[in-house]
Amino acid sequence: MQPITIELPESVMRQLLRMAAATQQSIETLVAQSVLSNLPPSAENAPPEIQAELLAMQTLSTDELLAIAQAEAEAAQWYRHSELLEQNQEGQLSLNERQELTDLRQTADQLMLRKAYAWALLRWRGQKPPKLKDLPTPA
Repeated sequence: MQPITIELPESVMRQLLRMAAATQQSIETLVAQSVLSNLPPSAENAPPEIQAELLAMQTLSTDELLAIAQAEAEAAQWYRHSELLEQNQEGQLSLNERQELTDLRQTADQLMLRKAYAWALLRWRGQKPPKLKDLPTPA
């Protein structure tokens, strides 16, 4: 633990005292939980090859993060991925096609991770994520 001294508005202190009494926790525990839950998302659990990129996203503008969050896979990649998945279910993939499917899956996974991280950063900055019904769907 590292000690830190901060000044809080009286209203915040009253709220912390009420919450501490209601939950039978120390104010220090509540403050630590509040700080931790309000930090930007961690990139530690992401694959190592994308961690630096995710961390760098924390310095991007809101517009740049929105562009990442709203990015879509290229249509050709989407269709090829779907095609290979279908062929894979039928057991008709060559060794090269299996590798292509693995590569496309990894690319899709990394795109989704970038998008999710961008939305998490945007949410941390006070932006509201779109409703599920408003998200684009592949054709």
